[in-house]
Amino acid sequence: TLFDYLGGVYNTVVRKDVARQRGNADPILLDSIVKFLIDSIGSPISVKKIADTLTSKGRKITNHTVSDYMQALLDAFVFYRATRYDLRGKQLLQTQEKYYLSDLGFKYYLFGASAGNVGHILENIVYLELRRRCTQINVGLINGTEIDFVATGRNGVAYYQVSASVLDPATLERELKPLRAIPDNYPKY
Repeated sequence: TLFDYLGGVYNTVVRKDVARQRGNADPILLDSIVKFLIDSIGSPISVKKIADTLTSKGRKITNHTVSDYMQALLDAFVFYRATRYDLRGKQLLQTQEKYYLSDLGFKYYLFGASAGNVGHILENIVYLELRRRCTQINVGLINGTEIDFVATGRNGVAYYQVSASVLDPATLERELKPLRAIPDNYPKY
C-alpha cells in the first residue's frame, strides 16, 4: 500500500540515513524534531523554540543538539530551509527561518489522512515548485509584514503570497498589504 511504501522511504531516509550521518542519533528524538518541523510548515521557527518545546514535554535537549539534527535533516534533503530577507535593509536575517518538507507524503505517513492546515500544505507545494524554477527563495520581510516568498531566478526577482482562499476581504487585504509596500516593479503574485 501507499502507507507501507511511505513508511519504507521514511525509515530508510530519515531513520537510517540521517541517524547514520548523525552518528548516535536517538530515533525518538529525531522523529520528534521531524514532527515538530512538519507541524510548523509555513511558520517561522527557531532552534530554541524546538528545544524549549521538547524540554517542556519532558525531553531535556540543548539548542546545539536540535541544530545538529536539523542540519542532518537538511543535508539529507528531508527539509529545505527558507531564510528571511529584509527588503528594506537588503539583508538576510539569521532568525525565524521557515522549513519546508521535500515530500508531503511524510506528513501523511506521520500524521495520517487528516493532513492539517490546507494553507500550509499549499505553501509547501508552492515552495517546492519555486525551488525547481528559481535559484534562490527567501521569506520576505517589509514593514513588519511577511511576503511568503521572494524568488530569484534567471528572469529576476518575483514576490509570492500564498493563501488557501482570499474570499474574505480581511484575508485579501492581509495578503496584498506587504506586496503593495514593496517599492520596486518586479512581478508580484
